[in-house]
Amino acid sequence: MEETKTIWSLLELVTDPEVPVLSVIDLGIIRGVRMEAGHPEIVITPTYSGCPAMDMIRMNIRMTLLQHGYTDIKITTVLSPAWTTDWMSEKGKEKLTAYGIAPPMPVPVVCHPGLFLREEAIACPRCGSYHTTLISEFGSTACKSLYRCEDCHEPFDYFKCH
Repeated sequence: MEETKTIWSLLELVTDPEVPVLSVIDLGIIRGVRMEAGHPEIVITPTYSGCPAMDMIRMNIRMTLLQHGYTDIKITTVLSPAWTTDWMSEKGKEKLTAYGIAPPMPVPVVCHPGLFLREEAIACPRCGSYHTTLISEFGSTACKSLYRCEDCHEPFDYFKCH
């Protein structure tokens, strides 16, 4: 039990290569840590099934654990249930804002605007204004949308709800 606690704390050191301010713990992709005969198994769920950062994340998890004496590391990917932004930590959402990325809304009102629905008002992470405009459904990565604040005129990414 103590070893799994140690591994959880080591996983705090592993960051998302696309959003380096977030650890894999903040992101909520670590589903479990198990020890079997002294060897760790880390269970992960990607934010998207085709997320290009997952290979780097797996490698960084493995390297971090190897540096701390763990060997024969098993990393298991689980796709169901699918990852959701609800799994992100509150600390992680605060880190996103401080980094200049609008965090996902706690309870999305409109995730898929339609003919009669406007897109959800997203607060600018720089000035806090909700007077923002969607520029592109895809921002710097597929999991983010690009917005512009109409008050401070700064562009920013929004971590999409899903």
